[in-house]
Amino acid sequence: MTRTGPEASFTSVEICAGAGGQAVGLHMAGFRHLALIEIDQDACATLRANVEKDSSWGDCKVINADLKKFKSDDLGLKPGQLDLLAGGVPCPPFSFAGKQLGADDERDLFPRMLEMVAELEPKAVMIENVRGLLEPEHKFAAYRSEIVEALEKMDYRICYWRVLEARDYGVPQLRPRAILVAMKAEYHRHFKWVEPQHAVVTVAAALRQSMRSRFQADGSAGWEKFYKNWLDQAKLGSVAPTLVGGSKKHGGADLGPTRAKEAWGKLGICGLGVANEPEEMTSPERDLYSPRGPKLTVRQAAIIQGFPKTWKFSGRKTAAYRQVGNAFPPPVAKAVGEQIFAALDAGKKELERRKAEDHGKEMLFDMTVPAPSGPPRSELVDSRRNLKRAKVR
Repeated sequence: MTRTGPEASFTSVEICAGAGGQAVGLHMAGFRHLALIEIDQDACATLRANVEKDSSWGDCKVINADLKKFKSDDLGLKPGQLDLLAGGVPCPPFSFAGKQLGADDERDLFPRMLEMVAELEPKAVMIENVRGLLEPEHKFAAYRSEIVEALEKMDYRICYWRVLEARDYGVPQLRPRAILVAMKAEYHRHFKWVEPQHAVVTVAAALRQSMRSRFQADGSAGWEKFYKNWLDQAKLGSVAPTLVGGSKKHGGADLGPTRAKEAWGKLGICGLGVANEPEEMTSPERDLYSPRGPKLTVRQAAIIQGFPKTWKFSGRKTAAYRQVGNAFPPPVAKAVGEQIFAALDAGKKELERRKAEDHGKEMLFDMTVPAPSGPPRSELVDSRRNLKRAKVR
């Protein structure tokens, strides 16, 4: 169930928010974001364009900052006041596609995340990263142990640290992500494992409407035939390979390495680049009618990532595509967020119940305490009557 507005009773601060994939999912799960912190200016523009115009996000602040230089005090929160601290810390230190330097990588922000946990003392912590952090088991085992030990010293209990596959949560894409959830002891026991919640959504089903709209908007003769050919090809496949956002150090946007492009080709999609949106298309031959099939637009890539259709991306095409490709799928964040929300809610109610019971015991104790010593009421009444009689005489 999606909770927003007044029903969103638990607060959240998110670091490394990117274009808002995790934030969108947690928002749908019921969390009221106080701040989204992100270093990339284009991503911050995306967050502002969506959050500041939507009243359901309340007074959520978008903060463009380098997390290593950011001060938790600037949030204006007292220790223990925040319900959830969440974030998708940079993945290159642990990615199979990188050098896997882990803690030796200058981009590793796990230490800063743990510092913020110590400074803010949230009731719950959620950290998302690539599967490589957990696989292979031996490579980062010692580093994972250090993270767990640090959290446990701060009185957190690990709910789980496992790999969730986006395909199992309604995302038409193979995208395994390592998810760590830790909670204060009084909430930990209420947390339940996140089970797969949806049947597989295929690329054909996810893109059917938008792809038809693109061909129809072009209006070239025979567009219906080209569209049908694409749909027939897409139906032969299932979900998409992992979207790759890449980095600013490399060239323009495409859909990944050779193996990924081949997988996209089997779905009728050309992976050699990203298409312009229909209203901006200047080369139908390149974007729609290539022998390799149509290219994806940024909006279609966002659909593959599980973003709602209303979420808009700022910046030029390549920058916008990178925001999408590097995002955490909102449906997965929503599924995990709902379990955290439920555990916080159950823990809060239990604490309130205990408090009420303790108050009731105090009241009962007060009622059973003997009254101050002194003569019985009957003796007081008799003495007053005798006094009146004496005055009359």
